[in-house]
Amino acid sequence: MPDTPTFGRYAEIPYDRMTPEQQEGYRLLLEARGRLPGPNKIYVHNPKLVKVMGPLGAYFRTGYSLSEREREIAGKAAGLPADKVEAMLSGLPTSFDDKREQVIYEMATCLANSRWVSKGLFDRAVEALGHEGITDVICLMGFYTSVSMTLAFYDVPAGAEGLAR
Repeated sequence: MPDTPTFGRYAEIPYDRMTPEQQEGYRLLLEARGRLPGPNKIYVHNPKLVKVMGPLGAYFRTGYSLSEREREIAGKAAGLPADKVEAMLSGLPTSFDDKREQVIYEMATCLANSRWVSKGLFDRAVEALGHEGITDVICLMGFYTSVSMTLAFYDVPAGAEGLAR
Protein backbone atom coordinates (compact mmCIF):
# COMPACT_ATOMS: atom_id res chain seq x y z
CA MET A 1 0.00 0.00 0.00
CA PRO A 2 1.42 3.44 -0.81
CA ASP A 3 2.64 5.41 2.19
CA THR A 4 1.58 8.70 0.65
CA PRO A 5 -2.12 9.53 0.84
CA THR A 6 -3.77 9.65 -2.58
CA PHE A 7 -7.36 10.54 -1.63
CA GLY A 8 -7.43 13.03 1.22
CA ARG A 9 -5.64 11.26 4.09
CA TYR A 10 -6.35 7.82 2.61
CA ALA A 11 -3.66 5.92 0.70
CA GLU A 12 -5.54 3.98 -1.97
CA ILE A 13 -4.55 0.40 -2.67
CA PRO A 14 -3.25 -0.13 -6.19
CA TYR A 15 -5.31 -2.85 -7.87
CA ASP A 16 -2.36 -5.23 -8.19
CA ARG A 17 -1.77 -4.99 -4.42
CA MET A 18 -5.37 -5.65 -3.40
CA THR A 19 -6.34 -8.97 -1.85
CA PRO A 20 -8.49 -11.21 -4.06
CA GLU A 21 -11.52 -10.17 -1.94
CA GLN A 22 -10.73 -6.48 -2.41
CA GLN A 23 -10.31 -7.01 -6.16
CA GLU A 24 -13.72 -8.71 -6.26
CA GLY A 25 -15.27 -5.81 -4.35
CA TYR A 26 -13.58 -3.35 -6.69
CA ARG A 27 -14.99 -5.19 -9.72
CA LEU A 28 -18.48 -5.26 -8.16
CA LEU A 29 -18.38 -1.51 -7.57
CA LEU A 30 -17.22 -0.88 -11.13
CA GLU A 31 -20.08 -3.02 -12.45
CA ALA A 32 -22.59 -1.10 -10.32
CA ARG A 33 -21.10 2.39 -10.87
CA GLY A 34 -19.00 2.27 -14.03
CA ARG A 35 -16.32 4.10 -12.04
CA LEU A 36 -15.11 4.36 -8.47
CA PRO A 37 -16.04 7.82 -7.09
CA GLY A 38 -16.00 9.27 -3.60
CA PRO A 39 -15.97 7.02 -0.57
CA ASN A 40 -16.12 3.89 -2.74
CA LYS A 41 -12.36 4.30 -3.14
CA ILE A 42 -12.12 3.88 0.63
CA TYR A 43 -14.83 1.23 1.02
CA VAL A 44 -12.82 -1.08 -1.26
CA HIS A 45 -10.50 -1.60 1.70
CA ASN A 46 -13.37 -3.47 3.39
CA PRO A 47 -14.71 -6.01 0.86
CA LYS A 48 -17.57 -7.15 3.11
CA LEU A 49 -18.82 -3.56 3.33
CA VAL A 50 -18.51 -3.09 -0.45
CA LYS A 51 -20.97 -5.94 -0.98
CA VAL A 52 -23.56 -3.91 0.95
CA MET A 53 -22.73 -0.31 0.05
CA GLY A 54 -22.43 -0.94 -3.70
CA PRO A 55 -26.00 -2.21 -4.10
CA LEU A 56 -27.33 0.39 -1.64
CA GLY A 57 -25.73 3.22 -3.60
CA ALA A 58 -27.04 1.72 -6.84
CA TYR A 59 -30.55 1.58 -5.36
CA PHE A 60 -30.49 5.33 -4.71
CA ARG A 61 -29.39 6.03 -8.29
CA THR A 62 -32.13 4.00 -9.94
CA GLY A 63 -35.89 3.69 -9.58
CA TYR A 64 -36.72 4.28 -5.96
CA SER A 65 -39.78 6.16 -4.72
CA LEU A 66 -38.31 9.70 -4.55
CA SER A 67 -37.88 12.19 -7.38
CA GLU A 68 -34.46 13.70 -7.96
CA ARG A 69 -35.61 16.98 -6.38
CA GLU A 70 -37.01 15.13 -3.33
CA ARG A 71 -33.74 13.23 -3.02
CA GLU A 72 -31.84 16.52 -2.96
CA ILE A 73 -33.94 17.82 -0.06
CA ALA A 74 -33.28 14.68 1.95
CA GLY A 75 -29.55 14.64 1.35
CA LYS A 76 -27.93 17.56 -0.38
CA ALA A 77 -28.78 20.97 -1.75
CA ALA A 78 -27.95 20.84 -5.49
CA GLY A 79 -30.74 21.86 -7.83
CA LEU A 80 -32.90 23.63 -5.25
CA PRO A 81 -33.73 27.37 -5.27
CA ALA A 82 -30.94 29.47 -3.74
CA ASP A 83 -33.14 30.83 -0.94
CA LYS A 84 -34.09 27.30 0.15
CA VAL A 85 -30.45 26.18 0.08
CA GLU A 86 -29.33 29.21 2.12
CA ALA A 87 -32.04 28.60 4.71
CA MET A 88 -31.19 24.91 5.05
CA LEU A 89 -27.44 25.55 5.29
CA SER A 90 -28.04 28.18 7.96
CA GLY A 91 -30.40 26.01 9.95
CA LEU A 92 -33.28 28.37 9.28
CA PRO A 93 -36.80 27.20 8.51
CA THR A 94 -38.01 27.18 4.93
CA SER A 95 -41.03 25.81 3.12
CA PHE A 96 -41.90 24.15 -0.15
CA ASP A 97 -45.08 24.48 -2.21
CA ASP A 98 -45.06 20.78 -3.05
CA LYS A 99 -46.58 18.68 -0.23
CA ARG A 100 -44.16 15.77 -0.68
CA GLU A 101 -41.13 18.07 -0.71
CA GLN A 102 -42.37 19.83 2.42
CA VAL A 103 -42.84 16.55 4.28
CA ILE A 104 -39.38 15.33 3.23
CA TYR A 105 -37.85 18.61 4.39
CA GLU A 106 -39.64 18.35 7.75
CA MET A 107 -38.64 14.69 8.16
CA ALA A 108 -34.99 15.39 7.31
CA THR A 109 -34.85 18.39 9.64
CA CYS A 110 -36.53 16.54 12.47
CA LEU A 111 -34.40 13.40 12.18
CA ALA A 112 -31.10 15.21 11.57
CA ASN A 113 -31.69 17.25 14.72
CA SER A 114 -32.55 14.15 16.78
CA ARG A 115 -36.06 15.38 17.42
CA TRP A 116 -39.10 13.34 18.29
CA VAL A 117 -41.35 12.80 15.26
CA SER A 118 -44.75 14.24 16.10
CA LYS A 119 -47.93 12.36 15.26
CA GLY A 120 -48.85 15.18 12.86
CA LEU A 121 -45.60 14.83 10.88
CA PHE A 122 -45.92 11.05 10.94
CA ASP A 123 -49.48 11.24 9.56
CA ARG A 124 -48.53 13.78 6.86
CA ALA A 125 -45.57 11.64 5.82
CA VAL A 126 -47.66 8.48 5.56
CA GLU A 127 -50.25 10.32 3.50
CA ALA A 128 -47.74 12.04 1.19
CA LEU A 129 -45.06 9.37 0.81
CA GLY A 130 -46.41 6.07 2.06
CA HIS A 131 -44.18 3.74 4.03
CA GLU A 132 -42.00 2.99 0.98
CA GLY A 133 -41.21 6.69 0.55
CA ILE A 134 -40.67 7.18 4.27
CA THR A 135 -38.15 4.36 4.46
CA ASP A 136 -36.44 5.65 1.30
CA VAL A 137 -36.01 9.09 2.92
CA ILE A 138 -34.67 7.62 6.17
CA CYS A 139 -32.26 5.20 4.48
CA LEU A 140 -31.11 7.85 1.99
CA MET A 141 -30.29 10.15 4.90
CA GLY A 142 -28.30 7.34 6.51
CA PHE A 143 -26.50 6.62 3.24
CA TYR A 144 -25.59 10.28 2.71
CA THR A 145 -24.47 10.53 6.33
CA SER A 146 -22.13 7.55 5.96
CA VAL A 147 -20.71 9.03 2.75
CA SER A 148 -20.14 12.46 4.29
CA MET A 149 -18.64 11.02 7.49
CA THR A 150 -16.24 8.84 5.49
CA LEU A 151 -15.08 11.77 3.37
CA ALA A 152 -14.80 14.02 6.45
CA PHE A 153 -12.80 11.48 8.45
CA TYR A 154 -10.31 11.02 5.62
CA ASP A 155 -10.28 14.80 4.93
CA VAL A 156 -11.07 14.29 1.24
CA PRO A 157 -11.35 17.69 -0.48
CA ALA A 158 -14.16 18.45 -2.92
CA GLY A 159 -13.26 17.30 -6.42
CA ALA A 160 -10.50 14.93 -5.30
CA GLU A 161 -9.66 12.39 -8.00
CA GLY A 162 -7.34 9.95 -6.26
CA LEU A 163 -5.38 7.32 -8.19
CA ALA A 164 -5.92 7.15 -11.93
CA ARG A 165 -7.17 3.67 -12.82
